[in-house]
Amino acid sequence: MPTQVLPDAATVESLLAAAVTAPSIHNTQPWRFHPAPDGHVLEIHSAPARTLPLADPVHRAQYLSVGAALFNLRLAAVHQGWRPEVRLLPDPHRPGLLATVRLTGPLAADDQPSDPGLHEAIALRHSSRMPFTGRPVPEPIVAEMTAAAHAAGARLHVPDIAGTRRLLRLTATAEARNHAHPDRTAETLAWINAPGANAPYGIPVTALGPPDAAARMPMRDFTGALPAVRLPALWFERHIQLALLWTGHDRREDWLRAGQALQYVLLTATARGLRTSLLHQAMEWPELRAAMALPGHKRCHPQLLIRFGYGPDGARTPRAPGHPVTRPVAPPAADTETN
Repeated sequence: MPTQVLPDAATVESLLAAAVTAPSIHNTQPWRFHPAPDGHVLEIHSAPARTLPLADPVHRAQYLSVGAALFNLRLAAVHQGWRPEVRLLPDPHRPGLLATVRLTGPLAADDQPSDPGLHEAIALRHSSRMPFTGRPVPEPIVAEMTAAAHAAGARLHVPDIAGTRRLLRLTATAEARNHAHPDRTAETLAWINAPGANAPYGIPVTALGPPDAAARMPMRDFTGALPAVRLPALWFERHIQLALLWTGHDRREDWLRAGQALQYVLLTATARGLRTSLLHQAMEWPELRAAMALPGHKRCHPQLLIRFGYGPDGARTPRAPGHPVTRPVAPPAADTETN
């Protein structure tokens, strides 16, 4: 049996650096990475200390976040010439182990990524909470985003005007409920970083956006009881473009697939010059989340609402580094071939 080539520490570090740029609810970054002893497998675990008990009691949003990080890791591995083999929830006796990625590379010539712009978009993607221009996104780009979600095991629905208004109303209702709930407001404020704070998690004040002067766009108000740091209201786009990410089932593995689909969609949009932001408020209330489903579609489980369009780039948010790794020890090579 020929000796297997193992990824070195620099390669693993670069994969983790790509993984941690993924979006996560309130920038909690609820993941932990561990290399397995054989050096070919990276384990992705949940981070119980970085959860939102009120906004995300069943950890669905946490799984979406981990799925997004997993997609980045896979994309970075392919970019570096490795073949990633993914297993979701591989061990029922280890519920905190959400996925494993085995690097089996190298890739064959015909397996090279067809769109290198996606990898470049990893570093460029940031949530933009600012007003967009309202310029319609061309149908071919929307079709690419829809195909990306489908390829990753989820669905992306782009509603018409009436459907957009319905989803915005439900999001506004959820936003109002969050404001009326002091404990939820406090939970959100705990993840807002003051100017100059050197925190690896959470959202800096500089990354927050203004409210919509026309009250049509229900962007999340992270400031709550701190109006002093709230930006002045601005006029948001009249032509709001939304996409509902959903799955046909609502199991843990579906949440991980939806997270990968989410990141595939966001990177596709970024590579095509779009800006995006995420509207999660309605997903935090079970009856409102159910109401977000496509009318007449019994197997539609909404996972996230995505706002997309042309506009200013979003501000960067802090990222904690991936778990530090050392060069793995390769197993001894066999002296003879096996049958």
